[in-house]
Amino acid sequence: MTEMVYGTVRSGAREPVLPRWWRTVDKVSLLAILGLFAIGLLLGLAASPPLATRNGLQPFHYVERQLIFGTMALGVMGVLSLGDPRMIRRMGVLLFVATFLALAFLPLFGTDFGKGATRWYSLGFASVQPSEFLKPAFIILCAWLLAAAQEINGPPGRSLSLAVALIVVAFLVIQPDFGQACLILFGWAAMYFVAGASMLLVVALVGMVGLAGVVAYNASEHFARRIDGFLSTEVDPTTQLGYATNAIREGGFFGVGVGEGQVKWVLPDAHTDFIIAVAAEEYGVLLVLVIIALYATIVLRSLWRLMKERDPFARLAGTGLVLLFAAQAIINMGVAVRMLPAKGMTLPLVSYGGSSLIATGIALGCLLAFTRSRPQGQIEDVLIKRGR
Repeated sequence: MTEMVYGTVRSGAREPVLPRWWRTVDKVSLLAILGLFAIGLLLGLAASPPLATRNGLQPFHYVERQLIFGTMALGVMGVLSLGDPRMIRRMGVLLFVATFLALAFLPLFGTDFGKGATRWYSLGFASVQPSEFLKPAFIILCAWLLAAAQEINGPPGRSLSLAVALIVVAFLVIQPDFGQACLILFGWAAMYFVAGASMLLVVALVGMVGLAGVVAYNASEHFARRIDGFLSTEVDPTTQLGYATNAIREGGFFGVGVGEGQVKWVLPDAHTDFIIAVAAEEYGVLLVLVIIALYATIVLRSLWRLMKERDPFARLAGTGLVLLFAAQAIINMGVAVRMLPAKGMTLPLVSYGGSSLIATGIALGCLLAFTRSRPQGQIEDVLIKRGR
């Protein structure tokens, strides 16, 4: 496969790396990312001490760990954002191979930590969730395949990418992890649409997802219970969704006050899956709107910059990464306000979780690399190179 960088003009060789990075990186998105991480630490200070107390740990144990993992994530993000599409592509393919093998061996060596789904490897001092790292790697691999399919005499990248997606989804369903499986399918469909989708295939894919949902509902008691709970006209106030919706209602516009919230004392996942409920209760809808605005800033600015990108691989991979990032945030907040069925999914950059934070750092580092300003050359240069 030939390299997929068309019409790119390299900056002067004498320009130092860091000044060139600062000149070309999307500074607004970078500031929004740092803002979300800072809000995550703030909410961690509010949400995690009750859990630490129940587990016999120091009050700010989870905040300290989040700071460590977050620093690692920001470091990885910074290093990857210095790279070019070729380096990112190679790294992504290698990461996919490693994480897919880790995913495949989960049934043998993984653990469920009592949550009914084998999704983690326990390392004693920490745990690793392979599916979190698989997502950005999967996007990069499929973007490469879809971009290669656009070359003259290129490989059947569309069919290969669909096969990879279905295989990954099958392993995720085995865990079971229907939420991550849906994210994987969504990411592939978004890239396929941008690459020039056949509407017949899109309709067929939607039908397959619907059929898979019916099968999962009849075969999985866990899945059926969550769907039934979502469709119920009444919410049990003693469930996590009940506590979360009540906390959001109590918070109002300005919140009940810092440290005055009660939901963190009753929700076991207040610092992860339902962190937005803590934000709404203590700081009100005002902070929730700020969080939504920061996510929207990253997504819209990234898509706007990717629209000007002529490298098919960078455009497809960047689109897949940013839409996956947006979808995960929407799902997390949608579950908290009961717009979507319950699904254990973290809020990117805000929720506690080592695997989630570092994997998000990898994805955003790649995204910042794809959205850096690069001279694109003239369109006739692109056409001439593609005709060779």
